[in-house]
Amino acid sequence: MSPFSSVPPEDLLIDHFDQLPDSLLLLVFNKIGDVKALGRCCVVSRRFHSLVPQVENVVVRVDCVISDDDSSPSSSSSSPSSSSDKSRNPLSNLFRFVFLGTVVKPYQFLTQFLGGPKRPSSSGSSSSPSLFLAEDGEVDQGGVTHHSPTQVLKNFNEVRFLRIELPGGELGIDDGVLLKWRADFGSTLDNCVILGASSVVYSTKSANDNGADGFCATNNGGGGEDNGSIPESFYTNGGLKLRVVWTISSLIAASARHFLLQPIISEHKTLDNLVLTDADGQGVLCMNRDQLEELRVKPLSASSASKRTQVPALNMRLWYAPHLELPGGMVLKGATLVAIRPSEQSAVSIARKEVSDVSWVSMAFEEPYGTAAKMLVKRRTYCLEMNSF
Repeated sequence: MSPFSSVPPEDLLIDHFDQLPDSLLLLVFNKIGDVKALGRCCVVSRRFHSLVPQVENVVVRVDCVISDDDSSPSSSSSSPSSSSDKSRNPLSNLFRFVFLGTVVKPYQFLTQFLGGPKRPSSSGSSSSPSLFLAEDGEVDQGGVTHHSPTQVLKNFNEVRFLRIELPGGELGIDDGVLLKWRADFGSTLDNCVILGASSVVYSTKSANDNGADGFCATNNGGGGEDNGSIPESFYTNGGLKLRVVWTISSLIAASARHFLLQPIISEHKTLDNLVLTDADGQGVLCMNRDQLEELRVKPLSASSASKRTQVPALNMRLWYAPHLELPGGMVLKGATLVAIRPSEQSAVSIARKEVSDVSWVSMAFEEPYGTAAKMLVKRRTYCLEMNSF
């Protein structure tokens, strides 16, 4: 017997899905989040098409990077002369992004993130859409139509929580090197935390053998007593110089991301939280509701050297451990933690006697790196200053 034989014929014509309230459908759409999946939902029905723009939680995953020179597929390979020009720039090796054989500096591909829409090239046909970082809002390249996040987000009217994920971090680092940063911005930098290590290895020694708290002992790797001080060799073997490069690189990457988020922040006044990260987990830029509103009210100061937010004068605190073993057996060699705040903000903290508060530092990273930060802030603190740039 057919399962539908006992159902009245008139009930078979009813679309029970249409009886679901809009609030329930919006709850489902907010759980989906991914902007491309929501785009597919838009073509299901007129009702879906009217509801998707009301989604509050949106995730934009960028598929690829298209440089200024990549207007056509054939331009992805640079000429020898252009390569030599890049090699003469001392910073070009620090800040570059590789995608499908194309080398792109972050100043280029982040600038291409937020551009106005432009008509696609008349050559070729559009077969499948994808999200890209490029100056044009829509580009036809090799039969694929690319849309920028700015263009896609214009279809959403009620976005409160926005997460944008780049395909990879901007900073080219050697294999085995650890470099992570988190920065909070308003109209300028509020704070930044950087965690780095010259190498990451795994120990077979169990963390449970090193104390009830699960924290493994730290030592200087040379058999001597570790009193929390930075060894003299740190200054002579290039260790300090490398940490300075990590710090400046991370600050430039963060300020470039911040500068290029302006159009999205200005257009979407309902935003409560914005996160711009990358698939590698290298860097995270965060802005809460108050910081977003601050940027709308108080224009940022742009750097005269490039398209990025000017970094103010900074006070920095540095912690270093030649050898840091974490629960689970991860060992960070040359572990370094840098906590950064604007000098003006630091002066206010001193006046309020909050200078010893490092809770915001230890909470900057997910595990196991959060544990590494907690262990490092217990060591001797070194203070540094940096001018605005």
